[in-house]
Amino acid sequence: MNRYSDPDRGHRLDPDSFASGYFRNAVYRHWDPYEDIPDDLLAQDRERLTERDQTEAEFDGLRRTLALFGAGEEAVTEDLAPLAIRLDDVEKEMFVTSQLYEEAKHTAFFDRYWRDVIDPVAEACGFEVTAPTDGRYFNEGYVELFDRTEAAMADLLSDDSPEALAKAYCHYHLAVESVLAQTGYYGIQGSFSPSGPDLPVVGEPVHLEGLVEGITRIRSDEGRHVGFGMHEVQRLVGEEGVDPSLVQETLMELLPLVASTVEDPEGAEAGIDSNALVNYASEKLARRIEVITDREADIPPVDELVRVEGGREGAAD
Repeated sequence: MNRYSDPDRGHRLDPDSFASGYFRNAVYRHWDPYEDIPDDLLAQDRERLTERDQTEAEFDGLRRTLALFGAGEEAVTEDLAPLAIRLDDVEKEMFVTSQLYEEAKHTAFFDRYWRDVIDPVAEACGFEVTAPTDGRYFNEGYVELFDRTEAAMADLLSDDSPEALAKAYCHYHLAVESVLAQTGYYGIQGSFSPSGPDLPVVGEPVHLEGLVEGITRIRSDEGRHVGFGMHEVQRLVGEEGVDPSLVQETLMELLPLVASTVEDPEGAEAGIDSNALVNYASEKLARRIEVITDREADIPPVDELVRVEGGREGAAD
């Protein structure tokens, strides 16, 4: 039998599968990082940041956040391919290819924002112009977290066990996407959107509509990524005998690296409430573990998976 024929299938795709539903959602929610974030919104962000009464340390807090996001999106764009190779289900492979494309789009958005907003504001305010690849923005915890994620994904090329697959999902879809990225959204929404959580923020509040619009669209993609990973880990535990303790131990080993990443070295001087972010990350991880280790638990809807809790009452979402 050649690779194109399969007596166990009629049509090539199962439109009712979990992965097919997520793939259709990805197609429906497609967005363009160059065209769908209007230039006038980025120009408005430039103006507001230029006029903001802020110290260079406060501005560098924003730059660090965006540098971490941009590097993370680039890393997963590079490191996710082994998962697509390891999977042997066409609907899941299709979903992961959409995921790779979306990570590349996210990388493009953060690069565009740095070029069109961050650098011009630094020049206008007389601050040092820095690159998003500057080593000052990446502490040891962040580097180790992504090095471990890369290694877990690479292991899939030589280890086809359910345990290796569960670890890969835990590193990327859960620790990086579900906990670290979601914590970053929480901080950005709280700092730069009137509809975000009511976080203690040092410095003059500023609403960055271009940044928040980009983050909102990225969150809509990553809800699918998180949901897919949670569904697959839950399936591996329930159907393929992966020990729930492996999942819990893997994620708890990664939590200190997530916490280290969100702890801004400048602390309050940069307008970041690190304690609130660390607490949020810990609570988010605990809730994810509770769901994925219970085969009877329902995976929350995509929108709920990336909802930023604690939005200010009466503000637009």
